[in-house]
Amino acid sequence: MTAKRGRPRNMETQNAILTASYELLLEVGFGAITIEKIAERAQVSKATIYKWWPNKGAVIMDGYMSAATARLPVPDTGSVFEDIRIHASNLVRFLTSREGKVITQIIGEGQSDPGLADEYRTRYIQPRRREAWGILEKGVERGELKKGLDIGLYIDLIYGPVFYRMLVTGEPMDDMIVPELLNALFGGIKLN
Repeated sequence: MTAKRGRPRNMETQNAILTASYELLLEVGFGAITIEKIAERAQVSKATIYKWWPNKGAVIMDGYMSAATARLPVPDTGSVFEDIRIHASNLVRFLTSREGKVITQIIGEGQSDPGLADEYRTRYIQPRRREAWGILEKGVERGELKKGLDIGLYIDLIYGPVFYRMLVTGEPMDDMIVPELLNALFGGIKLN
């Protein structure tokens, strides 16, 4: 067994940094945040932040994810349709909230910052994708969905329109978008 190097993170300090980065994100937007501003707000040194995170994007994504995760629980009602409806509806509600709209800034900044793009894909997009994958996989295992289903493709078909509206068309997303989308999609993959 290999011993860990250095001291473990102080949770109080870590939480102060994550809270500071999240508050600044909401107040001034991604582009205006600096490690110096986070350090000042959290009352820590820049060295402490750089000891635990490789760059501004990583600490901001961790701050954002610690705040967002509690708002996006993974349902397990026993029905794949209901679970995906709840999961996708929660995501739409979150993305259309003040806090959720921040992800558009992060995705936009990521177009010219490959490190940030990797951070939001790794810390935000991939975890949501794994959650949806698990829901659809359970649906196949329970016999609600066809065997051999290309789960990745169906995740794209469910969640892609949400991000397309959010990032490209700007069309509104109300409470009916998810049920309408799922009714159209599930007609082709349900067993019954």
